Amino acid sequence: MIIGVPKEIKNKENRVGMVKAGVLALTQNGHNVLVQSGAGTGVGISDEEYERSGARIVDSAKEVYDRSDMIVKVKEPLPEEYPLLREGQILYTYLHLAADERLTKALLERKIVGIAYETIQSADGSLPLLAPMSAVAGRMATQIGATYLQKDHGGKGMLLGGVTGVDRANVVVLGGGTVGINAIAMAVGLGARVSVLDVNVPRMDYISDVFRNEVTTLYSNPEQIERSVSKADLVIGAILVPGAKAPKLVTRELVSKMEAGGVIVDVAVDQGGSVETCRPTSHEHPTYTVDGIIHYAVPNMPGAVPRTSTYALTNVTLKHAVTIANLGWKEAVQKDAALRKGVNIALGSLTYEQVAKDLNLPYEALRV
Repeated sequence: MIIGVPKEIKNKENRVGMVKAGVLALTQNGHNVLVQSGAGTGVGISDEEYERSGARIVDSAKEVYDRSDMIVKVKEPLPEEYPLLREGQILYTYLHLAADERLTKALLERKIVGIAYETIQSADGSLPLLAPMSAVAGRMATQIGATYLQKDHGGKGMLLGGVTGVDRANVVVLGGGTVGINAIAMAVGLGARVSVLDVNVPRMDYISDVFRNEVTTLYSNPEQIERSVSKADLVIGAILVPGAKAPKLVTRELVSKMEAGGVIVDVAVDQGGSVETCRPTSHEHPTYTVDGIIHYAVPNMPGAVPRTSTYALTNVTLKHAVTIANLGWKEAVQKDAALRKGVNIALGSLTYEQVAKDLNLPYEALRV
C-alpha cells in the first residue's frame, strides 16, 4: 500500500500525521510512504530525516493525495483539500463529523473511507486514540485559563493559587474524563480551589480517591451547574459524548452571571462546544469576549505544543495504520472491533449512527 502524509494546513497546526518511527514501521512491512516536503518542520523532523527512515519526499499535497491509497493526517480536511480526495481512498485522521455537516457531506460525495481516531473505541468504552490529545488539551486548558485571568490578557488579574493571605481562584471543570482529570491535576498543582461536575458516580469516586479533599466533586445537574459556574473565575468545558455533539450545559444567561474578567476554556468546541456562547476560534485569534467573559475556543489546542502532541498521538495511531496497510481496511475492521467503530464513512454511506442522528442524515450500518 502507498501511505501519504500531507502537511497540515489548519491555522497554526504544526503537528504531523506520522513520525520517523511510523515511516520505518510501514516500510519494513513492505509499504511505501510519501511525505509532503516540510510536513514535519513544526515538530523538528526534516525531509532528510524522513528519507533516511525510508520515506519518499514529494513537493505538493496534490501529489501525496494522487498517489496514495491511504492518507494519514492529524486534523480533518479543510474545504481546499476536499477535491484532492478520491473514491475508495482511506482517510485516517481526526474527523469530528458531528459538528461539521459540510465536511460530512463532502466526504460522502467523494466516496472515501473515513476512519476517525476519535471514535475507535475499546471494549471497555475507552477511546485510546483520543486519550493522549485529551490529556494534552486538559493540561493546556488550565495553563491557558491561568494566563487569560491575568490583567494584561483582559482577565480579573488573579493568580490561580493566590498567595498567603489572599484567596485562591475558583476553577470549575465540567466533566471528569481524560480532559477533565488532566485539567484538575494542573489546577490543583497551581493551588486553585477546584470543583468538578459529572454524572458518572464511579468516576467521581475515583477523582475523590486521587485528589482527596483538594477537589470538590458534584453531581452534574442544572442547579449545580448554575451555582458553580456563576461563582467561577475559570470554567473548563471537558464534556465528551463519543462521536456526538457536546451537550450545551452552560447557557448564555449563566455566562452573564459570571463576574467580568472571568475565563471560559471550552475544550469540547471541536464537537460543538458545551457552552452556548462558544464558537470556534484559532490559535491566531484565540479569544473573544461575551458579557465581559473571555472565551477561549480553539478546536486544535494541542497544535500549539506539536512536539509533545505529535509523538503522543503517533504512539497510539501507528498500530492501526500498520494493520490497515497490511490487511486492507475491510479485513482490518473485520478482525478488530475497536477499529470497526472508527469507520464513520464508507464509500458514500454514513456508518456512524450518532453522527447521522446529530446531522439528521441517513445512516447505514457498516457491512464488510
